[in-house]
Amino acid sequence: MSRLKERYRKEVIPALIERHGYKNIMQVPRLAKVVLNIGLGEAIQDAKALEAAEGDLVAISGQHPVITRAKKSIANFKLRSGMPIGLKVTLRGERMYHFFDKLVNAVLSRVREFQGVSPNSFDGRGNYTLGLKEQLIFPEVDYDKIDKVRGLEISIVTTAKTAEEGRHLLELLGMPFAKD
Repeated sequence: MSRLKERYRKEVIPALIERHGYKNIMQVPRLAKVVLNIGLGEAIQDAKALEAAEGDLVAISGQHPVITRAKKSIANFKLRSGMPIGLKVTLRGERMYHFFDKLVNAVLSRVREFQGVSPNSFDGRGNYTLGLKEQLIFPEVDYDKIDKVRGLEISIVTTAKTAEEGRHLLELLGMPFAKD
């Protein structure tokens, strides 16, 4: 069992029950999944960009990504419906806990001039989305094998009902929020 899951069971659940007054342990919010997404607009012209980004996502997540395709055709972008324009990976269970632990304790501290993540990126239902400007901050990505710096979107989906409950859950799990 991962370190973070153990901490969730021993420390986070009792703290959340005490603060929010849940009657049943099943009401306590938990992490449901973590989705990593890379949008590749350049994949329209350069088919090799998809392969390079796929290699990065496999290294970061330890799981093979799914290709996301365009839903609509947009003439100004030379985009046709069904063209590959991104990659995504959904992590659940142990892999999710290992990734979140790595994100909080190893990756975010490598961001230059890091002041904490924005506390305002909740969707109102307890889910949090974080955008990273470069994939190089992950220790698994080899700097010499990078063809281009790409952004990465990380969506942390929780079972929390409100943004406040979601924020409290992520704070207790170690997410470094910026001070207001």
